[in-house]
Amino acid sequence: MSRPVFPLCLGFLLLIARTGADSQWQTVGALASWSQKENEIILEAPPAELRVSFAGPGVARVRLSTTGHFQPDSSWAVIHRSPDQKIRVRDGEKFLSVISGELTLEINKSPLRIAFFDSAHHLLNRDDSLRGISWCGEETCNWKVMPAGEHYYGFGEKSTALDKRGIAMSMWNSDIPAYSASTDPLYEDIPFFYGVTGTYSYGIFFDNTYYASFNMGKEDPDVYSFGATGGELNYYFISGPQPADILAKYSQLTGTMPMPPEWALGYQQCRWSYYPEKRVREIASLFRTKRIPCDAIYLDIHYMDGYRCFTWDSSRFPDPGRMIGDLANEGFKTIVIIDPGIKIDSSYWVFRSGMKENAFLRYPDGRLFTGQVWPGDCHFPDFTDAKARTWWGSLFSGLTRDGIRGFWNDMNEPSVFNGPGKTINPEVIHNDRGLFTDHRKNHNIYGMQMVRATREGVLALRPGERPFVLTRANYAGGQRYSAAWTGDNSSTWTDLQMALPMCLNLSISGQPFVGTDIGGFIGMPSGELYARWLELGVFTPLMRSHAEINSPNKEPWEYGKDFEGINRRTIELRYKLLPYIYSSFREASVTGIPMMRPLVFDYPADPRTYHRGDEFLFGKGILVAPVLQPGAARRDVFLPEGGWYDYWSDSLYSGPRSVTIDAPLDRIPFFIRAGSVIPSRRAEQYTSEKPLDTLFLTVYPRHDTAEGANYEDDGISFKYQTGEYAWRKILVTRVGSSLRCILNAQAGTYRPPSRYLCLVIKGRKAEPSSVVADGRRLREITGPPPAGTGEWWSYDQTKNELTVTLRDEFRRQEISVTGR
Repeated sequence: MSRPVFPLCLGFLLLIARTGADSQWQTVGALASWSQKENEIILEAPPAELRVSFAGPGVARVRLSTTGHFQPDSSWAVIHRSPDQKIRVRDGEKFLSVISGELTLEINKSPLRIAFFDSAHHLLNRDDSLRGISWCGEETCNWKVMPAGEHYYGFGEKSTALDKRGIAMSMWNSDIPAYSASTDPLYEDIPFFYGVTGTYSYGIFFDNTYYASFNMGKEDPDVYSFGATGGELNYYFISGPQPADILAKYSQLTGTMPMPPEWALGYQQCRWSYYPEKRVREIASLFRTKRIPCDAIYLDIHYMDGYRCFTWDSSRFPDPGRMIGDLANEGFKTIVIIDPGIKIDSSYWVFRSGMKENAFLRYPDGRLFTGQVWPGDCHFPDFTDAKARTWWGSLFSGLTRDGIRGFWNDMNEPSVFNGPGKTINPEVIHNDRGLFTDHRKNHNIYGMQMVRATREGVLALRPGERPFVLTRANYAGGQRYSAAWTGDNSSTWTDLQMALPMCLNLSISGQPFVGTDIGGFIGMPSGELYARWLELGVFTPLMRSHAEINSPNKEPWEYGKDFEGINRRTIELRYKLLPYIYSSFREASVTGIPMMRPLVFDYPADPRTYHRGDEFLFGKGILVAPVLQPGAARRDVFLPEGGWYDYWSDSLYSGPRSVTIDAPLDRIPFFIRAGSVIPSRRAEQYTSEKPLDTLFLTVYPRHDTAEGANYEDDGISFKYQTGEYAWRKILVTRVGSSLRCILNAQAGTYRPPSRYLCLVIKGRKAEPSSVVADGRRLREITGPPPAGTGEWWSYDQTKNELTVTLRDEFRRQEISVTGR
């Protein structure tokens, strides 16, 4: 599909050469006067007016009005601002200083330019002296100085390199299948980025939903800029010093991802389309007979009656409730696609209901907007209208009654086959919370508000169960409503390579539940490419295979027996790591810190991490280095500071250094951070197949110490929000000649079913003389572990590995290992 085309002024899109020769741009002039209203500073520089305030500790907000009248102070993204941030103002001859805790704004009076300093008065960021904040008609732009050593990350879904220095990007949610590394914009836009150097980091969130542009030094290596074709220049400056500090503050502003149902972390199988019912049952049966784990099967648009949303094709699916129930009995959750376009058809109950509720978008003269998508001519709901969202949510009652457990919102950029720029006409009016603004302002939040309506509707219908919603389009704050994937990629090695920086930048843009179409949506991967992509999928928060219509089958068994075995073991690895993954999801839901993040996020002081987009961290304890080249059986890996255990060989390396390791086709290289404890389980065919009988806690010591945690709840309800969860901390220390492991129940009232704990301690080079658990001397066994259950210990000299099993009493339990 073609890119959007807009009949708008292109001055800021070109971003003007630094000569300033383009006179259509007007910049903020000298400060004429200032005043203070509570924690807000009002700066008068006629005709411009700026307002500076603090939205939280280390978070400053800057707004511009070129007319003296500010727009209503509302945001689809921001849900929390701290109004009680104390500020101090110092009025000097040349500068006005505004101080709040760890952040100081130094405002140059003539011309008015803003610089940001940390609490030690270290310069973090400043406006370009020549242009600073400027405007051209409805467009606004802010030019800022770009230091030579500063690098830029985030920006949501972008297919370019990890570091965005020297790159220009735009923000306009767009349906562009078979995209490449130069395609921009794409499906999901988040106007939030980090500036990182070796000594400091900061973030900027440009909260503007119009067509926006970011030029990170492509036109001028000394200046970057951001702006939009309408709306206010309204941005939040967020101090670090570390990227994790910035993301935590951003997450306070825009919210965090809610805990998903545990089954959504399992493997998911999708295709455009699985039909009829016989084929769906066949796919499910093949997964179970071939013993390949899977938790979810998707139905694409062919399950519907003529692509009419919320309907079933009765010839293809004569009894959907029965089919879905039978799949559920085999451990499968069924997920269906729902698009926004509602077919214009007087015999179609959703169309009639939408007309009655006045739920569809209209032109300023009252005419309904009509656009073509899969069903033909359609009307489109106005998801910025709370009443329309409530109506939309009610439509899911039939599907939830049939047993559908997940909802996939697609085509919600929104994509319109015959619309200008392949989307809704820019003149169309949205309710916009009673402001009645046109589509130019509302385009980028259309998908976000659709998934909001979907989640809220499903939650109202099934209030005791966590919804799973997946979206293709989103905006900042959309992590509160849905997971996301990177859209219609292709079955190429280049697309596999692009998947990493795309997912990494999306993750640190506040969208931690993200993944790609494993194997590529368009085309047919080789067995090798599919296997390598599936290996990466183990370590993406969303693990879903997908394929386009009329393409060859792409299920894990479709590449021959050898690849089937490799792919089975790969998916089993995902299920073994689910306790670690679930615990990492919990951290993301509380702090906003994602599971999947680039090395620079945790190691910003090391310049060797700045451009490294081919490996990443997965939670606190794992570093992943996927194989991204055909025919490769080895790969080079950069290990940052600290100790790192090769998961497959248990070899311990000290970073920072580069190593070359074996990477056979059946193995994705990954490392465990020394000092970590990794919780895991046995692989099952689906997440809830049977109660967990043994929780494995694998200790990777660093100087005989390690620390980790494990989080659990019932995996489906919201009871965890009222304390029904189990949070356990694991601490390993050296005490004299003994190694002491303390398993401490930290918080929560949830109690897992009766089970055993299996503690595995790596890197132990001598057999212990005794192992004592809570004062009980455990028996030693040799040879294979005994069948059934019991409390015992064993030592494997060939692996330098000690294994201890004991009953899990979920209280403070202490294990003491005494050496010989």
